[in-house]
Amino acid sequence: MALAIVLVLPLANGSFAQDQEDPSEPTKVLQSDEASFNPGAVERLLSQGDEAVAAGDLETARKHYDDARSAARVLAGFYRDLSGAFRGLDARVPREMDAKGRRSITLQAEANLRLAALYRRLEQPEVAVPLLVDVIKLMTVTSPVGTQAYQQLVELGFAETTYAGPG
Repeated sequence: MALAIVLVLPLANGSFAQDQEDPSEPTKVLQSDEASFNPGAVERLLSQGDEAVAAGDLETARKHYDDARSAARVLAGFYRDLSGAFRGLDARVPREMDAKGRRSITLQAEANLRLAALYRRLEQPEVAVPLLVDVIKLMTVTSPVGTQAYQQLVELGFAETTYAGPG
């Protein structure tokens, strides 16, 4: 019984006893290419959605884009929370978390754009409009992604005034 308990107790660095190969190197499973909870995983979901669209499997594409959107939103929230927890204590952590959060928000906006395009293709513009508005809220209309989202709102007839950008 004591041996079983030792095998499942985590070590100080978060790894489990049977998984530890080199005790001097902490395992960073969320930074690996196979991890499912980092911005790279969101990018993989977007790529899988793109592949499904190219293959004509729009339902699978929708699922991948929805999953990417949700994961990016959750990641951005966690990065924001960690950034706030370290404000005033160690400026390096908020800088890192803010950068990761911006990347996650950008990925969320890209997922929204792809979902909106998918819903437009499925002739469901009423589902595309909230996604496009969300892109603008996330990125602002002055960003290339925001400008693209607004242009699509004009194309759909939701907005009429064209926007050429600042200046």
